[in-house]
Amino acid sequence: MLDRRQNVRDKVIYGGVAGIGDRGATRDCVVRNISETGASLEFGNVVKLPKEQISLTIARKGRSFLARIIWWRDNFVGVAFSPEPPSELPVSDLAERLRKSERKKRQLQRRIKELIGEG
Repeated sequence: MLDRRQNVRDKVIYGGVAGIGDRGATRDCVVRNISETGASLEFGNVVKLPKEQISLTIARKGRSFLARIIWWRDNFVGVAFSPEPPSELPVSDLAERLRKSERKKRQLQRRIKELIGEG
């Protein structure tokens, strides 16, 4: 079989999340191999994918990609990365939630001290 890839792919096992719909639908997948220009993905079962492109987030690499579907067979999919970054990267509010939680914890600790007579 002729390999038409432009770059050599590294064999890996990374967890990934594929954005497969306009309404924010996602599916977990396993990245089986990856290069600068594409990847091979495995889904847990046969998945219905959009024909044009998907977004792919690989947490271990700290990267998100827009990817064009090149081929698929059962639950295996080959994608080529688009040169432009995804238009809507997922934004994590974890740091803000942590600050609010710590602030609330300090307030509760002060209130407990008041109630037991230490404040």
